[in-house]
Amino acid sequence: MRRRTTIAIAAVVLVAVAVAIGWWRWPLGVQTARPTRGPAIDAVYATGVVEPTVMVPVAPRSGGRLAAIQVAEGASVRRGQVLARIESADLEQTVQEMEARVRLARTQYERTRDLVAQKFISPAELDRTRTELEAAQAGLRRAQAQRDYNLLVAPADGVVLRRDGEPGQFIPAGQTVITLACCAPLRVSAEVDEEDIARVAVGQKVAMRTDALPNQLFDGEVAEITPKGDPVSRSYRVRIRLGNAPAAAAGPLRTGMTMDTNIIVARREAALLVPSRALKGDAVWVLSDGRLHRREVRKGVVGSERVEILSGLAEGDTVVLDPPEGVREDQRARASSAASAASTAR
Repeated sequence: MRRRTTIAIAAVVLVAVAVAIGWWRWPLGVQTARPTRGPAIDAVYATGVVEPTVMVPVAPRSGGRLAAIQVAEGASVRRGQVLARIESADLEQTVQEMEARVRLARTQYERTRDLVAQKFISPAELDRTRTELEAAQAGLRRAQAQRDYNLLVAPADGVVLRRDGEPGQFIPAGQTVITLACCAPLRVSAEVDEEDIARVAVGQKVAMRTDALPNQLFDGEVAEITPKGDPVSRSYRVRIRLGNAPAAAAGPLRTGMTMDTNIIVARREAALLVPSRALKGDAVWVLSDGRLHRREVRKGVVGSERVEILSGLAEGDTVVLDPPEGVREDQRARASSAASAASTAR
């Protein structure tokens, strides 16, 4: 009985050893790909918003109740056109009062001028009435200006982007009622992280897309970089000039759309590229003559799908995709059929 047990244990050990040796020597199935040549683009990513190059808020100089808004959002307006009115009944009465004073002062001046001509009174009286007339006229102009402050007019030709307020609502002095886009085409304002702003410069090309128009790509150029950053968001505002920029009302690009921007820092043609899945830190595994070998590489531009290799790899090498854990130097391996198809597709 004891002998049978010993024989059984020996058989199990031999099988385990055989399996281990087989596992050790059996080629590991791996997916592979070959490096390719293509453009390597080093870019800074940022999220931006489409906005007018010139955006003008129109607000009353003095508070009052909104009497009427005479334009709709999206409407084109001309310079000097009345956009909205603030109630100004008291100011209108003040204007009428000053007009009456001007009429009285003018009558007194003309009467005094005739009497001075007939030498009934001294010329000094004429000077006094002239001064009173000029003072009354100045008071009238001041009252008219205060009344006209309650007429919100367009400072330039443009398009109404937004109206904030309804008739009957009290509008404080300086609160925007109408927002206009005028004088210039659309642009993109992007927020660049402070870690990347040193790599951004005026004149760099920008590639952009928006989820609102998924089938269109937009080209641009960095036009301005604000010198002061936002300490809360830790970002700097970058203004991007759109190529062939449309007017604010031209469409389909609209004010307020979110834009994904890639500011191109450098572009190298015919760079050696490998799939990002091939890298484990700063190394790749290369399949050569049925054996795996670890290669240290120097990376260049790192993208989401491909990585530029500056040194450590040749164009004809075969790299392993998603190297499995526990892979070792000089281990036997073979490329799976699925891997070969994937490598050909790439």
